[in-house]
Amino acid sequence: MPAERTTGTLHRSPGGVRSSSSVAILAERDRLLVSICLVLTIALAWAYLVRLAHQMAPAPMADVAAMAAMGMTTNVRWTAVDVLLTFVMWVVMMVGMMTGAAAPVLLLFAATRGGRGRRGSSLAVLLFGLGYLTIWVGFSACAALAQSTLHQTAMLSSAMAVSSPRVAATILIVAGAYQLTPLKRACLAHCRSPLGFLMTTWRDGKLGALQMGVRHGAHCLGCCWALMCVLFVVGVMNLGGVIALTGFVLLEKVGPAGVTVSRLAGVAMIGAGLLTVVELVAGIS
Repeated sequence: MPAERTTGTLHRSPGGVRSSSSVAILAERDRLLVSICLVLTIALAWAYLVRLAHQMAPAPMADVAAMAAMGMTTNVRWTAVDVLLTFVMWVVMMVGMMTGAAAPVLLLFAATRGGRGRRGSSLAVLLFGLGYLTIWVGFSACAALAQSTLHQTAMLSSAMAVSSPRVAATILIVAGAYQLTPLKRACLAHCRSPLGFLMTTWRDGKLGALQMGVRHGAHCLGCCWALMCVLFVVGVMNLGGVIALTGFVLLEKVGPAGVTVSRLAGVAMIGAGLLTVVELVAGIS
């Protein structure tokens, strides 16, 4: 039998199978590469959002000018270009908000692929991420259409928040109630257990990686879609609100008391919505 050949720290058996030390090195390399890509993706998305928020912040007239420069005019009917630009804004926002929440499962997926000595692990992780992103791109399209509808019906302020207290109260109550539903709990449980998700949904190959990404994205959407709708209450480009929601999503998914925090937030949103309703009724009286 031929002797095992050593090249640096990587070892191969006669059949070309990597040794445990080689697999460990490849797994660590993949994890490092994925980590760098995640950090860069989040940084670029937030840089865009900060710049956009800064352009729209100074004063009401400046807001109008900034939105007009983007194509998102505030006093005329939107064109297809306006909707497309809004869609791009939502996609970048979802990337900035949700990439951090997806990091644990992406890193674990990279480690698992590398630990099995699979070739093309980096490409598989990329496909997993693209599958995940596909779900949020779909949500972004729906959000852009919703924003366009609110604009056309004159129910959207220059700060991209709903101007109707009734609509705002409805969003808060619905989002809060959803936080307390079994579907929310089930989706949150999947998101909080990346190892369990990989063990129960593992698919081999690059197509399998894409399918797993789509499935994880679906669980993530089921967990967070209502929270994303709250952006229409606080202001779509209210950077403070976007940061707060991003932090809350992370706390829900990776925090030790994420489930409890999720339910408390649901009660708080319902309370805020009902308070708005009471204020409306009192104002009418």
